Amino acid sequence: MNVYDQAHGLAAAIRESEEFKQYDQLKKVVDENEELSKMIKDFQSKQFEAQAKQMMGEEAAPDMSQQIQNLYQIIMKDPMAAQYMQAEMRFSLMMNDVYKILGEVMGLGNMG
Repeated sequence: MNVYDQAHGLAAAIRESEEFKQYDQLKKVVDENEELSKMIKDFQSKQFEAQAKQMMGEEAAPDMSQQIQNLYQIIMKDPMAAQYMQAEMRFSLMMNDVYKILGEVMGLGNMG
């Protein structure tokens, strides 16, 4: 069994998954709407920044959490944005599961 062939097979399976197809289709629609796309990117950027601070043991500024919450509420009022965010979450969860499976395999050989 060739690892590279299997990796290409996994990539093809991911591309054919409903999670990816829905995410990809909605992403194209969102990308065509400049205002909506900018709002979602701004939200994701702030969310990522807050998560990064949290991982480093820093506390995010209270106003940042409020900004993220406000942006999320605004975004979710737009049906297309809400669909996109849900599709992105489903795709992300699937990919996290794939990474977890691969990580468990690699962890077996790691004695350090």
